[in-house]
Amino acid sequence: MSAHPLASPSTVAAHRGLNRLLEIASGLQLAPQTERFYFLRHGQTECNARRIFQSYEEPLNATGIAQAEAAGKALAREPIATIVCSDVARTHHTASIVAAHHVLTPNGAQGLRERHFGELIGSSSADLDWDCRPAQGETLDLFVERTRDALEQALLQPGPVLVVAHGGTLYVLAALLSVPVTPTLLGNAHPLRFDRIDTGWQATALAAALQGGPVNLS
Repeated sequence: MSAHPLASPSTVAAHRGLNRLLEIASGLQLAPQTERFYFLRHGQTECNARRIFQSYEEPLNATGIAQAEAAGKALAREPIATIVCSDVARTHHTASIVAAHHVLTPNGAQGLRERHFGELIGSSSADLDWDCRPAQGETLDLFVERTRDALEQALLQPGPVLVVAHGGTLYVLAALLSVPVTPTLLGNAHPLRFDRIDTGWQATALAAALQGGPVNLS
């Protein structure tokens, strides 16, 4: 496995922040009691397209709905038994579109929410430093620990489990499992399958990402 599983950031601050995320994750453990599970980031929002820190109420835009529908068709071929999603608007909407193909009801989980960026909401996220300490927001340490605990609970559900969450969630998941994540895999509504292998875990894209602009992880 790669010693540095996260995507290569474009700025010094981003490098520092992701290195700090890896450091935090290295002190934690996530050991899913399953051989396979699935992950899906929510579809695109207008704030994603504009690279703006967004609130939990931000909805999917038209592109995001189309992305979720395409992901739903790709995941319809998979034996998904449970869908657990972040309970914010954009993820629950995405999960509901996918769930219709399986006659399932998504289980909302507050712990799977994206990191809360406090007073940064509404400002540019183009040069996101994950190690920032936004006023009235969530520190990186708290976010990683909260996300790890929520992922553990989600993956204890009857499987195979599909987790529908956020770009930040995927970063934490990759760090915890030492799985390389490329910018392509981080795209909105890009369905991924995680499989246990001899050396740990690997992520496989189940369909080509439906592009909707630059990757924005908030």
